[in-house]
Amino acid sequence: MIKAFAVESGRLRPVDDLLQHKDEVVWADLLAPSKAEEALIEAWVGVGIPTREEMEEIEISSRLYVENGALFMTATLPAQTDSDEPLMSPVTFALAGNRLITVRYHEPRAFQTFPMRSEKVATGCVDGQTILMGLLEAIVDRLADVLERVGRDIDALSQDIFQSAETKAFKRDRNFQRVLQTIGRKEGLASDIRDSLMTLQRLSGFLGNAFVQDKNSKDLRARVKVLTRDVMSLTDHVSFLSQKITFLLDATLGMINIEQNGIIKIFSVAAVVFLPPTLVASIYGMNFDVMPELNWAFGYPMALGLMVISAVLPFWYFKRRGWL
Repeated sequence: MIKAFAVESGRLRPVDDLLQHKDEVVWADLLAPSKAEEALIEAWVGVGIPTREEMEEIEISSRLYVENGALFMTATLPAQTDSDEPLMSPVTFALAGNRLITVRYHEPRAFQTFPMRSEKVATGCVDGQTILMGLLEAIVDRLADVLERVGRDIDALSQDIFQSAETKAFKRDRNFQRVLQTIGRKEGLASDIRDSLMTLQRLSGFLGNAFVQDKNSKDLRARVKVLTRDVMSLTDHVSFLSQKITFLLDATLGMINIEQNGIIKIFSVAAVVFLPPTLVASIYGMNFDVMPELNWAFGYPMALGLMVISAVLPFWYFKRRGWL
């Protein structure tokens, strides 16, 4: 599918037929294009469109390059970021003169919000370069929103770990299982955002050098510098969130160990408390002929009292030492 846009009074205007308005169109957005659509765009701009396999290559030379005077830049962007399992896929931005071509196989939110906003409000879009800058800024803003949500979720997770209201052990165990699953999802999301920001950082550096060499306007070069600083600040922030997630993981495992140690301590104390009564019962269970207590009238109550005292004394000693 091809979405074509022309510029009118600083706003984007959708174009139904690319061929009929090929001189007016400045942005062609290709979503999962067919071979025929790729051939149409190649004939329009005069440069080859990378295939999906070429877009997925990880070496920088295959993602950032110049061909026939056109700039090709590929970044990995997330889609479905409202969930903790985003869809990661590469997106290629091709800048051929004053025309922008984007090639993608998923639906990042910025590709929906940026055209809608640019249709209603004059965002300064006059050519492919300004559209590219506006689109990249919308992408970075969206990633910032996702990181803000992740930060709020991590804060709520921290309260669940350190301020749990559950008093029953089996409920706490279920909570810890849920916490571990949530931590795993948040770490996966943060890792995906970090990978996306790394590709955007390389893209902004490549684009900045290209704008300097082509002697573009100072405004565009300044916007690239601001974009690069924003990406770097978000990269630092996602690194902080990853460290916090790692801390919460260690804290959760520590809380689980404390719970397990508490259970083992209960069994250990029970074993120690019942050991002396067992000893007393074992002594009076021996079958010897000469045992004076067997003939006493109060022999049985005495044995029971001795067992109770031998159980209470260790328990009292443990409580006094603060071991319980």
